[in-house]
Amino acid sequence: MQNMLTLISNVFRGTASKNGVQTVSEGARAVVSTRSYADFTPQATFDTKKCELHRLDHGPPQQAVLTREQGLQYYRTMQTMRRMELKADQLYKQRIIRGFCHLYDGQEACAVGIEAGITREDHLITAYRTHGYTMTRGVSVKEILAELTGRRGGVTKGKGGSMHMYGKNFYGGNGIVGAQVPLGAGVALACQYQGNNQVCVTLYGDGAANQGQVFESFNMAALWKLPCIFICENNQYGMGTSMERASASTEYYKRGDYIPGIRVDGMDVLCVREATKFAADHCRSGKGPILMELQTYRYHGHSMSDPGVSYRTREEIQEVRSKSDPISMLKDRLVSHNMASVEEFKEMDIEIRKEIEDAAQFATSDPEPPLEDLCDHIFYNEGPIEVRGTNPWTKLKSRS
Repeated sequence: MQNMLTLISNVFRGTASKNGVQTVSEGARAVVSTRSYADFTPQATFDTKKCELHRLDHGPPQQAVLTREQGLQYYRTMQTMRRMELKADQLYKQRIIRGFCHLYDGQEACAVGIEAGITREDHLITAYRTHGYTMTRGVSVKEILAELTGRRGGVTKGKGGSMHMYGKNFYGGNGIVGAQVPLGAGVALACQYQGNNQVCVTLYGDGAANQGQVFESFNMAALWKLPCIFICENNQYGMGTSMERASASTEYYKRGDYIPGIRVDGMDVLCVREATKFAADHCRSGKGPILMELQTYRYHGHSMSDPGVSYRTREEIQEVRSKSDPISMLKDRLVSHNMASVEEFKEMDIEIRKEIEDAAQFATSDPEPPLEDLCDHIFYNEGPIEVRGTNPWTKLKSRS
């Protein structure tokens, strides 16, 4: 009888002893697997940090409604993004990925929150820290990693690399600091001209915020009331320089002057989502552009060539990880409100790791693009043309 009670106790505790090691028992798995969706809270309301406002009478709501389905989807996307970037780090150190490589881990709530606040018909353009947005815009992990390794199955056929990835209504991926901002204003002008009620999200970092072309774009967007959401992802450091040393004013959300602005907690995916919805509604209503500053943090250095600890301490990075990590914050919310179980997250993490390993296997085994593909896609819809190679006697074909 005592043995039977011990066995039952182990089942409900989720552990059983095998050769002196505590393992999850089959009985416990059965108990977990039979837990129905009805046992979970389907929806909850969460408080979010109040946004700071510029030239606005009111801002985004300070409460966000989250369904269980949304929460699990946000978690999966952010965790996949995090694992993908860590795999890219590993492949780079193995010299399988070469050249420029700017990782996005730590800033996942920005990309996922923005995507949740707009539609797939809306447009987005960003700088060179682009892997996360490429993924949220619908490109697979396999295509992203294959692009990083320069393979034919990459999203830009292995010819773009880390900084030049594209997708439907996604315009990169731009290597020149700040150059994507006037391009984003141009996309917004096209939206206005076509009258399609779409917006363009135009992203740049705090390091690009002092560029002259950024202010020129602000001016034209305000004059023409373009449906453009300018977003400064303020991760505190432009390359190796802290924002305080680079900017006389670090209130980036006020930099538009005559353009309304909001400062947002960029580590909270719900806060980013609600702010993006607010900004998109502002633009769609014909009020013109709006500026958002997302206060966020990158865990890696500026790029893979930057160890990231010469201008900040390891303790600073660890403190952000322990107090403000966007993935941990969302997970804790879901568990504490009975919207998901720890076991679900463990299973999801296993699935994500497998997806990343499968993608990495493809990215290291897929063939590199052949020489005859080198000049393809110079033009969008022209017939084949001859392109001169490295000398006048080498001729290559360019096919659209």
